[in-house]
Amino acid sequence: MSARPAIIPGPGAIAAARRTHPHVTIRGLSKRFGKAVIYDKFDLDIPRGELISVFGPNGCGKSTLINIVAGLIPPDAGQILFDGMLLHEIKFGYVFQNYREALFPWLRAFDNVAYPLKMMKVPPAERKARTERLVARLGIKLDLNLYPYQMSGGQQQLVSIMRALIVEPEILFLDEPFSALDYEMTLFMREQLQKLFMETGTTTVLVSHDLEEAVYLADRVLLLSRHPALVADFPKVTSARPRTDATLSEPDFVRMKAHCLDVFQREVRRA
Repeated sequence: MSARPAIIPGPGAIAAARRTHPHVTIRGLSKRFGKAVIYDKFDLDIPRGELISVFGPNGCGKSTLINIVAGLIPPDAGQILFDGMLLHEIKFGYVFQNYREALFPWLRAFDNVAYPLKMMKVPPAERKARTERLVARLGIKLDLNLYPYQMSGGQQQLVSIMRALIVEPEILFLDEPFSALDYEMTLFMREQLQKLFMETGTTTVLVSHDLEEAVYLADRVLLLSRHPALVADFPKVTSARPRTDATLSEPDFVRMKAHCLDVFQREVRRA
């Protein structure tokens, strides 16, 4: 009997399979600081094209997790793969909590945004064109000829986010990006981030210390236990986008926030 010919999946099937596979796979992650064991054989799959909020008790390892995944802190053990590739094989963006230290004060906002392209040795004309396209695509009204010290905190953080997006990252990490902003600017930046996510569809991992913010922005909320951290829950947020002030009082949102609060309080009581 003759062998059947091999069936080679077409581009559409490959793309569909890729969309359903986890974007980031974490296996056996371990990390300790001194005697404190933050992670011990921790496993997690991060879905593709979703905004994941990370929330949990103080000191549970929220920032440590994304810092390890982003390569800023080395793990003691474990493996992290991005579509089966290592971190140095992909493009990613990182937005730090302290926007005042994240930007180069001697560069105008435009040049801060374009700086990663300069490091990639992209020609000046192309850097300018790509930066202008990003600004136009996002519909951002911002004078990029200003220096950071001439801008508000929210404007500076918006420049930081744009700088992270200019390389068209496969995944974007944000470590409590609004914590240094006042409440008015925080509300503005939440809406900007939601707009950016809806526009780009970039897999995004956001560390937040504000439960309402975490639920409001997320497709899923990664709820961590106290260390050594485990996944206490990873619920999907079903509230439709774009989310608005009215979303905060909708039954589905209220139920999800209450559920996340119950899980959080349960983990806090386990101390």
